[in-house]
Amino acid sequence: MESNTDVGSAAVTSKALAAIEDEEVLNKMLDNATDFEERRILRAALRDLLKKKRDKREHDRGSRQQDLRQQGLSKGGTTGGAVTGRASMNQQPPTNKPSGQPSPSAGGKASPAVASAQKCPPATAPNLKNVKQMLLDWCRAKTEPYEGVAIHNFSSSWKDGIAFCALVHRFFPDAFEYSILNPNKPKENFQLAFDTAERLAGCPPLLDADDLVRMKEPDWKCVYTYIQEFYRCLVEKGLVKTKKRP
Repeated sequence: MESNTDVGSAAVTSKALAAIEDEEVLNKMLDNATDFEERRILRAALRDLLKKKRDKREHDRGSRQQDLRQQGLSKGGTTGGAVTGRASMNQQPPTNKPSGQPSPSAGGKASPAVASAQKCPPATAPNLKNVKQMLLDWCRAKTEPYEGVAIHNFSSSWKDGIAFCALVHRFFPDAFEYSILNPNKPKENFQLAFDTAERLAGCPPLLDADDLVRMKEPDWKCVYTYIQEFYRCLVEKGLVKTKKRP
């Protein structure tokens, strides 16, 4: 959306900023702002815009779920079809599934969590220990400057989504404002990181935010697989120079 607000303008008002619906415009204004009060107003406007977008996504999701429920009722209250398919995915246990034994949902399709778990590398993969440690050290080095991130493993260190956001932000600093992220909103953090990585790095969304928030801690094999894929995409784009890939 185009705005009449000049990105380089020194004078901004909350009313004028509220009309801007493009996050990149606000980010550019924030980058160019030097006055403390102006930056405060811009940060508040950016937070409000992100909240508005999150609320819209939640509203749209609720509307879709309501439509599915109504479709189920219109078929005589049956438990089959789209409603059952949705419910079975929501009830899919995210962890402690024996390898190779995913629970099927409607239509025989596995949930996003199971689908991603099937892509996770086996713990007995050759040289996995050394490669895993190398990738963990790389993640730690890239996110070291970021507040609120302390990477010690591929499981609990990633459970609030902040580590994912920090790693993505390190390579795409203009994509979003890291300082406004809230560790108490893991779902939004997961979605922001995965969407940005897919849009800018071409990294496929192997992990699902809804499934991750239902887990006490993410499955390390799935996080490890996702980070491997993100690393590979960065190498292909020339953003990481290396002779040996994790």
